[in-house]
Amino acid sequence: MATANIGFEEKLWSMADKLRGSMDAAEYKHVVLGLLFLKYVSDAFEEKYEALKNEPYADPEDRDEYVAENIFWVPKEARWSHIKDNAKKPEIGQTIDNAMIAIEKENPSLKGVLPKDYARPALDKTRLGEVIDLFSFKVGDEESRSKDVLGRVYEYFLSKFASAEGKNGGEFYTPNSVVRLLVEMIQPFKGRVYDPCCGSGGMFVQSEKFVEEHQGRIGDIAVYGQESNPTTWKLCKMNLAIRGIDGNLGEHHADTFHNDLHKNLKADYILANPPFNISDWGGERLTEDARWAYGVPPAGNANYAWIQHIVNKLAPSGVAGFVLANGSMSTSTTAEFEIRSKLVNADLVDCIVTLPGQLFYSTQIPVCLWFIAKNKAPKGLRDRRGEILFIDARKMGRMVDRTHRELSTEDIRKIADTYHAWWGQMDAGQYEDVKGFCKAAKLAEVQEHEYILTPGRYVGIEEVEEDSEPFEDKMVRLTSELAEQFAKSRQLEDEIRKRLGGIGFEF
Repeated sequence: MATANIGFEEKLWSMADKLRGSMDAAEYKHVVLGLLFLKYVSDAFEEKYEALKNEPYADPEDRDEYVAENIFWVPKEARWSHIKDNAKKPEIGQTIDNAMIAIEKENPSLKGVLPKDYARPALDKTRLGEVIDLFSFKVGDEESRSKDVLGRVYEYFLSKFASAEGKNGGEFYTPNSVVRLLVEMIQPFKGRVYDPCCGSGGMFVQSEKFVEEHQGRIGDIAVYGQESNPTTWKLCKMNLAIRGIDGNLGEHHADTFHNDLHKNLKADYILANPPFNISDWGGERLTEDARWAYGVPPAGNANYAWIQHIVNKLAPSGVAGFVLANGSMSTSTTAEFEIRSKLVNADLVDCIVTLPGQLFYSTQIPVCLWFIAKNKAPKGLRDRRGEILFIDARKMGRMVDRTHRELSTEDIRKIADTYHAWWGQMDAGQYEDVKGFCKAAKLAEVQEHEYILTPGRYVGIEEVEEDSEPFEDKMVRLTSELAEQFAKSRQLEDEIRKRLGGIGFEF
């Protein structure tokens, strides 16, 4: 689903955004998404409540009836009907805080997750009441769940908040089309999916969608993640809860480098969008770390620490796909060059994709995707040992507004099919190098290029169709077009002089 062609989510956003007033987007995000979450759990609860009322011998206040169906138990004071009845009262903020506290108390999996500062004086209570009225549509009943109404609204709001927050927005949100591309390329059908810097959980949501779309079973994938920002960790917990995804995000937020919450995990799939080029990641305190099997990453840039952390976490046949800044492909600092050359020589680098600019809300810097594979000769696929696939996708995507680009479904399919055809997947077609787009390079060629992994080095320049117009004819055509443009320019100049003269400004 492209965010460019949505209906009600967009209307809802423009109404909700109007109510924001002067409140900072980063702050308002929690106000709105917390209310949406409350509405969702309440809808699901109230629908089941009504059904139980009509069943003989059933008790609608029996908590076990809800737990059995994975529905959060919502106490009376937290139900939406109660919130809506009090929406116009000055103490509405306290009413919502009490509702959040009550839900957390009754549902241990949400402990410490929900926002509880609606009573603060800075939050305009009239506006808060208006936002509650705005969310009067159904999001958590069975029909809405089957259409993923809340999921769509939530995802759309996350993307809009990321855009409104600008630079800091990308830390919790990876653009949908980038996540879809990563997921389509590594195909997480079955096994453990891990994201060491999971933000608001987009990689997990998309992995579940992928399994559903390919007729797999949701229970076949297990989700593990970690996030260092406490508010983003809560966002992720809420995002997974509304999708019914049972994820292990650790007991609390934590820094992956300094407090790895999944120490013994070996993942079948790793998807990640680590923060780009972080310089203050505390590398000087980790020089002896067991994860640095290919060299100690520099303390001034975490990119190669992320790469090695990911390699360390992969199961023997695991595949990883992650986003990094373009500098990671060619950096020549001693430490990074050494690690990159060792990774290439160990035949771990499977594929590199360069992406077009302007895909991210948080940065204009161009980025690339790295794919790491522990086993390049798996059963049923081609033996691709000693090869790296390079894809140059910089010309792909379309602008969806003045500053943002998005990859289309066709773009995603073309890149993913190229990768899978190179793997030897029968349904992806026959792989062949395409000048200017893709090239399967032997390790020896990469070594000759001094381990630089920039696809442009390998794919060459796209072949341009031969121009059949004779040179003489072309020059006659171009000079006559130019003469026409000069004449128009003179006309325009005369007109401007005349008008200026008419108001007393001769020159």
